Amino acid sequence: MSAINNRYEFVYLFDATNSNPNGDPDAGNLPRVDPETSRGLVTDVCLKRKIRNYVAMSKSNNEGFGIYITEKAILNDKHKEAYKYLGIEETKKSAEVNQAREFMCKNYYDVRTFGAVMSTGVNCGQVRGPVQLAFATSIDPIFPLEISITRMAVADGKETDDDDKKRTMGRKHIVPYGLYRVHGYISAKLAEQTGFNGDDLDLFWQALQHMFEHDRSAARGEIVARGLYVFKHSSEMGNVPAHKLFDLIKVKRIDDQQPARSFSDYRLEISDKVPEGVELTKIID
Repeated sequence: MSAINNRYEFVYLFDATNSNPNGDPDAGNLPRVDPETSRGLVTDVCLKRKIRNYVAMSKSNNEGFGIYITEKAILNDKHKEAYKYLGIEETKKSAEVNQAREFMCKNYYDVRTFGAVMSTGVNCGQVRGPVQLAFATSIDPIFPLEISITRMAVADGKETDDDDKKRTMGRKHIVPYGLYRVHGYISAKLAEQTGFNGDDLDLFWQALQHMFEHDRSAARGEIVARGLYVFKHSSEMGNVPAHKLFDLIKVKRIDDQQPARSFSDYRLEISDKVPEGVELTKIID
């Protein structure tokens, strides 16, 4: 399938109930928070990880849908595989590097989607990905909770002055409730360079719809995709600045006097004044 011919922007909504959508390693794994506003944050890296995991599960046996950034991956080994497959020597010459770069785009979904810096060590070049995500930000301030947890069993039978300490495992960090909003961008011009096509785009929308269903854990038991609103431009370069399209979708609290504890505590206001040359599609609504 050929590369996409339209620019896209999208608004993605998801909520977290008694979950930790993105722990901050610099803060003892507490949910990430903007210190000035107390609004929750989820990094683009966190969201891309979940998309990668979904693609890896759903396309595990499909050629061309490998995942470049995997847990404990040795990236230079993957670069070497590209040169070996192409039958060329590892070099810094632009012709060979471009061949290796094209191989990586063709065979790794996340490279042709999000881009990658592959010029360290064995050089496979750099790729600017057509799909980019901003940080997700909660609509309202969040109030992270730190909860101590214990276990009934102990690791050994050695006696201590305080056996209760041996039963303590640690702490969990959760957000009682938070509704998060993230903006995304898809460039048709960059898609042309990486080979990101219509099938890849459909898979990306599927991942946003279903990725949380395959990312359950004790700390992420209730994270749900709540909305996906896609703006499709009639041209490759786009017809309207992205921020003007994002302003068409507003999320507001119904009752500011009570803390939000569910998606039903909010209302969405979607303007019907979509500019000419742009089509709005509600994939999750």
